[in-house]
Amino acid sequence: MVLERFVKYLQYEKRFSPHTVTAYQNDLKQFLLHTATSGQHAKLSADETDAKIALLTADINVVTYNDIRDWIVELMNNQQTAKSVNRKIASLRTFFKFLLREGVITSNPASKIQAPKIPKRLPVVVEEDKILALLSNNENFENDFTGVRDKLIIEMLFGTGIRLAELVGLKDTDVDLYSNTIKVLGKRNKERIIPINNELKALLINYMGLKKSENLYNNSLTLFVTSKGAAAYPKMIYLIVHKYLSYISTQDKKSPHVLRHSFATSLLNNGADLNSIKELLGHANLSATQIYTHNSVERLKSIYKQAHPKA
Repeated sequence: MVLERFVKYLQYEKRFSPHTVTAYQNDLKQFLLHTATSGQHAKLSADETDAKIALLTADINVVTYNDIRDWIVELMNNQQTAKSVNRKIASLRTFFKFLLREGVITSNPASKIQAPKIPKRLPVVVEEDKILALLSNNENFENDFTGVRDKLIIEMLFGTGIRLAELVGLKDTDVDLYSNTIKVLGKRNKERIIPINNELKALLINYMGLKKSENLYNNSLTLFVTSKGAAAYPKMIYLIVHKYLSYISTQDKKSPHVLRHSFATSLLNNGADLNSIKELLGHANLSATQIYTHNSVERLKSIYKQAHPKA
């Protein structure tokens, strides 16, 4: 089936992360179902839905530019954000380019689709001094395995700038205490080495010692585990970060990615060059890193308004 071949293409040739592959699959199924049931209002069972998608996929040449445009219009009418719509468009573009390459179709119906403009937003960050105050106050963290683990998670995210999925995927063997580095498996299975500071190293030694003494090693040997020894999972990390950022921030967004943004912004504000920050973050190109320069400009404007007599 062409969808199965496409998924393997994403996994083994494009080397997309499991999260991205799942998102592309969901986008495609949503589009195919919309096109296959255009004009129908009856609710379909799961089997009927799969049958409709399979039927259209078997005759994918019938899909037109208008089908894609109609779907995008419906998404926008349903209040989907421009960012979400653009991700779905990217899924379709990749899918139809694959079909064209494989000779399944002779023309690409997605080639002329225009993506909606995404309003530029500055990354949400927490001030460096607030994070440092949080981490330096031991009263914020319990003096047990859970407390040590939670502090290490906050310190790791802010101290290395790694993504949530990268943190969850860390294994004990990825930590090199001799060279003071960690090995991170990023997007598209690209590895990178990130240095760790002495405080983070000390926390790691303490945490790994507690994990061993309490027999909390799990089968997958992931670095971060639950209080029962199971592998840590994204929702758990998110809740931990949200809890501790609530101590120091009133902003709505309190996610692991906020600490990644804070890491990059702190580096830039303290004189690091963009190319070095790009490598540490694991960005594929410099344009993704340049967004942090806007944060620094806003910071300079704020300082100027506060300090200059004519501001």
